[in-house]
This record gives sequence, C-alpha cells and structure tokens, in this order.
Amino acid sequence: MTDQVARKWVMSGRVQGVGFRPFVYRLAKRWRVRGWVRNRAGEVEILAQGPLDALRRFGEALLAEAPPLARPEIFSEQPTEPEPLDAFEIRESATAETEHVHVPPDYFACKSCLAELDDPHDRRFRYPFINCTQCGPRYTLIERLPYDRANTAMAGFVLCSRCAAEYGDPLDRRFHAEPVACAQCGPQLEFRAPRRFDLHGEAALAACVAALRSGQIVAVKGIGGYHLVCDAANSAAVASLRARKQRPHKPLAVMFPLEPGLAAVRRAVAPEAAHEAMLLDPIRPVVLIPKSPASDLAAEIAAGCCEIGVMLPYSPLHHLLLADFGRPFVATSGNISGEPVLTDNLMAEKRLAPVADAFLHHNRPIVRPADDPVYRVVAGKPRPIRLGRGNAPFEVELPFRVERPLLALGGHLKNTVALAWGKRAAVSPHLGDMDSPRSVALLQQVAGDLQALYGAKAAIVVCDAHSGYATTRLARNWGLPVVRVFHHHAHASALAGEFQQTGDWLVFTWDGAGYGEDGTIWGGEALLGQPGRWRRVASWRRFALLGGDRAAREPPRIAHALCWEGGTRWPAGVGDTSLLRLAWERGLNCPHTSSVGRLFDAAAAFLGLCMRASFEGQAPMYLEAACEGECRPIALPLHKRDGLWVSDWEPLLAPLQDRQRSVASRAGLFHASLARALLAQASMLRAEHGISRIGLSGGVFQNRVLCEMVVRQAEQENFQVFIPERLPCNDAGISFGQLIEASAPR
Repeated sequence: MTDQVARKWVMSGRVQGVGFRPFVYRLAKRWRVRGWVRNRAGEVEILAQGPLDALRRFGEALLAEAPPLARPEIFSEQPTEPEPLDAFEIRESATAETEHVHVPPDYFACKSCLAELDDPHDRRFRYPFINCTQCGPRYTLIERLPYDRANTAMAGFVLCSRCAAEYGDPLDRRFHAEPVACAQCGPQLEFRAPRRFDLHGEAALAACVAALRSGQIVAVKGIGGYHLVCDAANSAAVASLRARKQRPHKPLAVMFPLEPGLAAVRRAVAPEAAHEAMLLDPIRPVVLIPKSPASDLAAEIAAGCCEIGVMLPYSPLHHLLLADFGRPFVATSGNISGEPVLTDNLMAEKRLAPVADAFLHHNRPIVRPADDPVYRVVAGKPRPIRLGRGNAPFEVELPFRVERPLLALGGHLKNTVALAWGKRAAVSPHLGDMDSPRSVALLQQVAGDLQALYGAKAAIVVCDAHSGYATTRLARNWGLPVVRVFHHHAHASALAGEFQQTGDWLVFTWDGAGYGEDGTIWGGEALLGQPGRWRRVASWRRFALLGGDRAAREPPRIAHALCWEGGTRWPAGVGDTSLLRLAWERGLNCPHTSSVGRLFDAAAAFLGLCMRASFEGQAPMYLEAACEGECRPIALPLHKRDGLWVSDWEPLLAPLQDRQRSVASRAGLFHASLARALLAQASMLRAEHGISRIGLSGGVFQNRVLCEMVVRQAEQENFQVFIPERLPCNDAGISFGQLIEASAPR
C-alpha cells in the first residue's frame, strides 16, 4: 500500500542541543507521516513511513528547513520495513558507539527568550537563566552524552509542573531544552560582599549594579566562568582592577549593551561592516575594533593599543546587568593572571578575594570552563585569536582516517588540546599558558573530557619536541606511545589541515620561539612541502637572546644584542650593559634564534615604546599601534647559505634609531621592510620550486598591518595567500597542527 513505504535516516553534524528532534516531529505532522525520531549518541535517527511523495518532501525538508543553530548532514538514508505505528513520536535517546558524536558549544540568548525576559507579563520576566532549544549553555554543563537533562549539570534542578509541561511538549520551543527552568525551579543568583547580608534574586542584581556604580569591582559568574567587572568609564576603577589583578598593561575587554544600530558600540569604537557582523555572530566573541577619538571609555582599558576588545551580552544575566547599569562595563576573565578562568563559587571567592569587592554567584554548576573567544579582522576577514565559549569544542572533518585515536597536548603558551579519531578532530577551548599547576590540571581534565564526550580513547599522545615544556613532560608520563612534533611543523600543518588542499605549500611560520630541528630556537622560518614532509628553505639571520627567556620580557636586551651582532652599539640604551656585553661575548645563557617575533621586540625598544613587557606580545602590539600610513621599505639582504635563503635584519638598525624620523614613520618602515623581505624569499623560492601558494602561520601574523601588506603585495605578484580563518594562527592552533603532522604519511 502507498502509505506503507518506509525510510530510515541517520542525521549527523550538529543535530543535538539545537531543537532538531521537535523540528522533525513538526515536519512529520505537516506531511502526515508516521514513525519516530530519537537521539543516538551524537546522531539523530529517524524512521518515517507514509505516501512516497510525502516521504520525499519530508526528507528534503530535513536539510532545507533545519533550525538556525543546526548543521545537519545525512549520514545514511535507506528503505526499511514499515513498523506497526499509528502516529509519529519522539523516543527516548539510545546509546551507541559511533564516531559521529557532536558536542554543541554554548549559545547566546536568542531573540525569543530576550523578548520574554523583557516582558512583564511573561512568567520568566527578568529571569537571568532563561533559555530554549535555540540558546543557552551546552558544552559547559554537559557531563556526558547523549545530551539529556539527566546527563547535565541541570540534573539537580527538578522541573516545576509548568516547565515540565513545556519540556515534554514536542510543539513547544522548550521541548527537551535541557537547561530549561524558571524562577520557581531553576538556578538562582546570590550576591555576596563583606560586612553585608547575602542577597538573592532581584536584590542580588540591584546590589551588583549599585556596586558597579560606586566604582567597585564585582566577580560575576557567567556561562563558562567568572568575569571581573567594573565601570568601563571609571578610570579609578579600571586602574584599581589592573593593580589588584597584577595586570598592568594587557588590554581589557569591554561588554556593551545591545542597542539598535549598535549605538553604544559606535560611540566608543569605529567598527566596519566585518566587525559588526562578527559582533552579532552567534559565537558572540570579543572583537578587536579600532578606537574612536570620541570614546568616553577609561584610557586605562587599552593604553598603547590601537584597538579595544568589544563584545555584546550573550547570556540573559549580562543583558539584565547592562540594561540596569546603563553603560558598558569591563568584563575580563575572572582568574589570577596566567591561570585558567575560575568556575567554582567557593574557589572564586578564595582566589579572587584580593581582586573583587563583591561576588555575583549563581548555583548552576559549570562542569568545565570556556573563556570568551577573541577575533580580529585581518585582510577583510574575521580571524580567531582565541577559541572559547560559543565556538569550542571546534570540530573538523579530516581529509584522512586516523587508525588509532590521537590526543595532542599543544605547546606551552595559549594552549589548547585536540583529539582525533576516525575522520574527525575536535579542538578544546583556550586553556591558557602552562605555567601553573592549575593550568596543567585543567589540561588533563579537558583531555579526559574530550575523550569521554566523543567516545574516543586516545592510543597515542602527541606533544611538542621541546623537552622542557610542561606538556612534553606530561606526555612522557601519560602511559601511551608519544609522538613529538616540531613547533613550526605544527604551525605549517595546522594551516594545511585547515584548508585541505592537495600538493605542496610554502608556509611562512613566524613567531616568538619554537624548538627547531637543528636544536636551536626557530621563529622566522619558511617551510616547503606538506604535512609529514616539511623542509626548511628560508629563515633569518640569527642573533643572541641575552638571558634566554628573560629577553622576551626585556626588549632592550634584544636591541643591544642586535647592535653587538652588527658591530655597533645602541647609544640610547639605558643602564649599565657591561655584564650583558660580557655574557654576550662569552655566550653565557645567550641562545641564538631566528625569531621574527623577537625582532619586533627589539624594534619596539629602539622606538622607546616598550622597555619591559608585562605580557607576551606587548611590544609587537605597541609597535603596530604606532604605525601610520604607508612607508617605503628598506631592501634587506637575502643570501643563500647551506641551501637556505637567509634574510638579514642589520640594515634596519640605523633607521630604527634615527630620531630625526617620527616614531610612526620608523614603525611603518619596520613593518614594510619585513613584508618586503617575506616577498623576496617567496619570489626566490618560486623561481626554484615553481610554487605560488603560500601560507602565513604563527603568532606574528596576528599583526594586521604586516599581514595586510604581505597579502596586498603577494597578490600583486600573483601569489595565492592563505591565512587561518577557523583556527588561530598563534600557538592555540598548535595542538591541531600536531594531529595533522603526526597522522600524515611519511
């Protein structure tokens, strides 16, 4: 009979935590088909039966009309035998071993929920934890899959009768919205401050806003962790936050109210269309946007920088705070500098007591942290600087199959971990620098979580080749076979793995430091080949790092070393350098490097922009901010030595110290000369190897001025240029690159 035709679909991709099952239920009702739908680990399984034409239309709509946050793919579709069914139903989830598990990231508050949040007649009016199937926390509250309420941090909140009715109604937009709750049955706010009673609910919100207006610093618990919050227009409050957190210079992010036309944002910064689109993206990241001269934000937020980190509220709690406060506030990670963001109420009070005047807690547990993602518009496209809440775990389809699951532990700075299994990989949110026991412990937790969530137990662990990294030591103690990957090979492989094009690449891997194949510190390399078969073909003249790692924090050390290497001295250098000179002459704790990142440090010192760095990348940021307009580059010598094309920085020393030229002119000259040097290397290598496809990978290419110069000039010379778009080009992409490199055929 015509109504007994049956088909079965297995849907993969992002189909859990996005309202996909009720969507399928509504489709079935529309086309009058019988059957069922259920979750199966990371997939959705569907059986539908009815007239052939109805099944065809039903199947087409599964992709064409999917919910906004869904990214469905048809993994399989096949005829099957009809079952004795009278209706279409949503069945309980089934567990299954599969490589198609998808873990949903945390989503921003949708328009429908925000409308209810602001509606005095709605029962969730001003409820700070309002959500539905199209919004709310996911990754940070999932304890295990399948994604059902019992498997999340919401399991302890028993639904009231009204919420239970919504949760169980397939036609309601809160059907199986796992974090669903209301003021009667869900999480609650708590405001705590010394010498006052604890406050809850609306009183807690009001107390938090009053504290901000009085210039205080409040630690506010959000979706993936705490923020340290203060009035962004109050210089004294911002200065106090910096002093207490011991973060004297690193820029602070600012959260703005969501207003029509982004009015509040436009008063403080000068966004272009790409910035605004990224601000409004479902990820809701921090976006670096050029400052506006008319801004009334405290100058201390990003002194010395040309941009401010801007974000819009993504949780209902943020919307309420900003609406009541009426102006932007600083929202920086709630942690001790260098450590992961805090998530536990008691631990936050203990660790942040020297920083925060008060705490706005809630009692919804955060299973694992997720810091805010950060993006910068470079060469016309938003590019990630940090993965986090909203876009991580970052899932990638691999161009090959991994025979045994691999776990990559990344490098040392800006770390992430990554897992590969089958034809898939997942990269964790930002974990931070591996300088503290808390950071290493978090890495171990997240590594375990990724394996548990995706059902893939690692058989091999991958790490950096540097034996001194905490992640390398951890790998050795993991109890699994270890594959060590050179730092710059990982940078190059991350780019090649993202774009997945066949054939050889020429990848420029410029950064601060990485252990090289010859046992020296690399940082200005060009690699030719493809994953598993990289060959260094160009570099920079080496120079000494006076004091080793200490040189990165004290840029004048590098400036002096460059001058001594070039047979001159730096007359404007301050302090007694006799001991440094002696160490340089005798080679005491003076490892040599080809690092372009350290050349940026030296240039910033020559220009007087940064004599002591309090955070990694400070000197290059200040140097870039000082650039104005176009400058004519200096042609830097390029010679071939032992089969390697080597650029020489020495001709830059004199003009960088020329005080007859403005700081802006000298900063521009430096950037233009490095861009021209890169193109000179590329041209020589194209002549030798016939390759015109180049990639830019490594932290140096976060620099917008340099990157855009390179792209513009390279395209004029008929090169095809690739810059990472989905993963950070800095060390946050190292873990993914390690997976690609370790899995590549040799």
